[in-house]
Amino acid sequence: MKREIIKTLDGSTTIRLPEWDECYHSKHGAIQEAKHVFIKNGLSLFDESVSVLEIGFGTGLNAFITFLESVRKKQHIDYVGVEAYPVDADEILEMNYAVELDALEFENIFEKMHKTEWNQKAEICDQFLLTKRKQFFHEINDFETFDLIYFDAFGFRVQPELWSTEIFQKMYNSLKPNGVLVTYAARGVVKRSMIEVGFTVEKLAGPPGKREMFRAFKKV
Repeated sequence: MKREIIKTLDGSTTIRLPEWDECYHSKHGAIQEAKHVFIKNGLSLFDESVSVLEIGFGTGLNAFITFLESVRKKQHIDYVGVEAYPVDADEILEMNYAVELDALEFENIFEKMHKTEWNQKAEICDQFLLTKRKQFFHEINDFETFDLIYFDAFGFRVQPELWSTEIFQKMYNSLKPNGVLVTYAARGVVKRSMIEVGFTVEKLAGPPGKREMFRAFKKV
């Protein structure tokens, strides 16, 4: 499938799949979306050590922003990113996240994240551990392992199977009691699947260009 690098409206880059008219991140602003959905409405709920599961590692933007936040808050992160189709190295070189995040001093960290071996835990720094798992989402079988899930799969319009009750059951099982899942999505069918497996779902204001998003809790 053809792929192209584009700039989103906040100046940060992403990958677009023309055949699907789908992007890895919001065309209204890749960085703005990541900060709003995953940091402001997800990671900010936790103060100390946090275990994170990302559904759709992609370009590594969410992991990199989470790392920067961990530095700011002196927060220990154990981060697992699941990706069935890793992004090519030449595409990663075209991502301008370190520049747009004013984080050139950590550009080597972004590069290190992409150079680490798949399916092996790597120490990115003292407070940030990263495991990239080359895996399909339906193969996830973790149990009460994670505090927080970033659900950043391709949209329901192009891959509805990734937003099924089966997948959300796996997400629910993967979370520790009182764990949290955040996603940019806000479709009724997605909410119904989340509720069916046991999540308590709330609707929040969305990132730029999107009116709403969901945050779900595994309440016990």
